[in-house]
Amino acid sequence: MKYCYFFLLFISTYFSVNSQVFTSSTSQDQIADPIEWEARLEKQNDSIYTLIFTANLEKGWHLYSQQVDEGGPIPTTFTFNNSAETYELIGTTEEPDTQAIFDEVFGMDIKFFKNEAVFRQNIKVFDPEKIVEVEVEYMVCDDEQCLPPDVVPFQFSVTENKAVKGYTDVNVSELDVQKTKDLDIEIRGWSQYELEEEESTGYWTIFFLGFIGGLIALLTPCVFPMIPLTVSFFTKGAKTRKKGLVNAILYGVFIFLIYLLLSVPFHLLDSLAPEVLNNISTNVTLNVVFFVIFIFFAFSFFGYYEITLPTSWSTSMDDKASSIGGVVGIFFMALTLALVSFSCTGPILGSLLGSSLTTDGGAIQLSFGMGGFGLALALPFALFALFPNWLNSLPKSGGWLNTVKVVLGFIELGLAFKFLSNADLVEHWGILKREIFIGIWIIIAIGLMLYLFGLIRFPHDGPRQKISKTRFGLGTITFLFVLYLIPGLTNTPFANLKLLSGFPPPLFYSIYEKETEGPLGLKAYKDWDKGLEAAKEQNKPIILDFTGWACVNCRKMEEQVWSEPEVYDMLNNEFILISLYVDDRMELPEQDQFNYVREKGGIKKIKTIGDKWATFQTVNFKNNSQPFYVLLDPQVNLLNPPVGYTPNEKEYLNWLKEGLQKFKDAGEVN
Repeated sequence: MKYCYFFLLFISTYFSVNSQVFTSSTSQDQIADPIEWEARLEKQNDSIYTLIFTANLEKGWHLYSQQVDEGGPIPTTFTFNNSAETYELIGTTEEPDTQAIFDEVFGMDIKFFKNEAVFRQNIKVFDPEKIVEVEVEYMVCDDEQCLPPDVVPFQFSVTENKAVKGYTDVNVSELDVQKTKDLDIEIRGWSQYELEEEESTGYWTIFFLGFIGGLIALLTPCVFPMIPLTVSFFTKGAKTRKKGLVNAILYGVFIFLIYLLLSVPFHLLDSLAPEVLNNISTNVTLNVVFFVIFIFFAFSFFGYYEITLPTSWSTSMDDKASSIGGVVGIFFMALTLALVSFSCTGPILGSLLGSSLTTDGGAIQLSFGMGGFGLALALPFALFALFPNWLNSLPKSGGWLNTVKVVLGFIELGLAFKFLSNADLVEHWGILKREIFIGIWIIIAIGLMLYLFGLIRFPHDGPRQKISKTRFGLGTITFLFVLYLIPGLTNTPFANLKLLSGFPPPLFYSIYEKETEGPLGLKAYKDWDKGLEAAKEQNKPIILDFTGWACVNCRKMEEQVWSEPEVYDMLNNEFILISLYVDDRMELPEQDQFNYVREKGGIKKIKTIGDKWATFQTVNFKNNSQPFYVLLDPQVNLLNPPVGYTPNEKEYLNWLKEGLQKFKDAGEVN
């Protein structure tokens, strides 16, 4: 049993901070529409009116503020047309007051709104008979994707005291109709492929990670010795064996429930102020506090002092458990275990808390994580009560338990700098650039390696003994980990440490100047027609990449999947890459702008490059999420089903190979 803890330790630590909810989308018809805009008019006096715009968002989606620094996502923008003759603006457009939250992708604080956002603009009307025209440009995102920027037009009639959504006075020319038709490239081959439903694996992933964390907590000096003592108490202290088994199982159930109940306050916070949970993980002060706390935990694990809750708490719980019999007494015994084991479980729960509250719906994820943690702690008490002979197979408590604590201390030390890195990114201090962060981790890993090889010691270590095979093996693994980290200090293609994605600062936060021209230096056409022409000339299949400058998962795909040598070579040599940025706000030449006639009625003004390619994606693929990848031949035949975010490089590579093979097979037939 003691030999498996090293593997569990590594797996849990890697995933506890790096876990995220992944959604793979391959359905053709998945047009997300998570926001609904409404508008109304309020009369203040004969000439002063208030225009009120209300955005209602589905759960998990957010809308950006009007104030976003350069280089960030698309802000919400209100464009007031024909104002000079009809009315004048009084002040600026008011928006809800909310706290800025740090976004790692853009490296800046950004304000956004959830659930509902109400904007107000006061105007002084000169001519009540004329229509007040307003266009609202916006972009909405969730934790996994950002939708292309869109524009909602409103027309306010002061005399009728009403607001109408849409363009009511736009003339659609024959050229508009023709350009609308031209957007449809008539993709062929949809009928060959069945549509797939979305799959989400977030909650059960974090439950599993919590379970792994609980297994690690079991192997600490605060918990492990309690297993045989407690099980023996129930099995031998009860009047009958059946009663002892029931009590031990009930004890395990209460342990599970206690840790599950710890997440309840966060559900209350979530319902009162959904942004609070995200603020926990992005607030500068809190991140610095977490840094200090984790350093404090680390040195406690090293044995320089003990962290315990007030003795009166555990003593009081123990007294109640002794004086109160039955079910209630067993509950207080479980609560006593939770309190006395806090010095070992606290840091692990802190890591779980920090990772669970970084996404929307964090309270639910935290409940799953706490449930998994509690279940892992509870299972041994129930299982060993059912099978008491297993107790004989448990290793005896000894120096290996202290080794577990010290190893956890080094891990806590590494995690502490992750929190400091978050604060550094928010404030742009520049003290923990990517290479400096990795350098600190190398020093910590070297310290762990020296400890495992017996070259450095800590206060609670016993007499010096021969290094066991297990410690030597883990020390060797740590040495290899140091070798893996070293390229992260360089300005080379090997600096992208994909196994640690999410831990170090992003690649662009570097002491070196980074190339920002395009993804990985691949040649990418930014226009469909030019890319199609190149595909016909070179007789190569097309990979159509619907992406965005503000697309989080697009960057992850480029850095973690496209960078794989085999994937990169295929993209570079076998395909024509066409990357269409759906959020590019550069205006099209005037002759290329037009009024797009929506299939279900209404008009959309195509003014920017992003407007065109976002509409192009929706028209041809009935999908508006990014990233979205399509393989086509030069005759625009679909080679296989399109895919969305696919973080598994082997799965993505197989998808590329499948499309390429079909293209080659079709060429041989022709």
